[in-house]
Amino acid sequence: MAEKMSFEQGLARLDEIVRHLEKGDLPLGESLALFEEGTGLLNTCNQMLEEAEQKVVKLRKGADRQPEELPFEDET
Repeated sequence: MAEKMSFEQGLARLDEIVRHLEKGDLPLGESLALFEEGTGLLNTCNQMLEEAEQKVVKLRKGADRQPEELPFEDET
């Protein structure tokens, strides 16, 4: 069974795919296969980012002056 790709590995592979596609010298079939792989990697990386964002917490001082964890809130 293949090991799960890390976010960094996914980005590196996406970069590699983009560089190949930008050259424009690949046969159509190979270009389509790389495009499909890239689309899948993009979705996977976006999902990893969303999961990481959900884990982020802000720290603030509580009433007893000890750090208190609060859920991350979108400040936009």
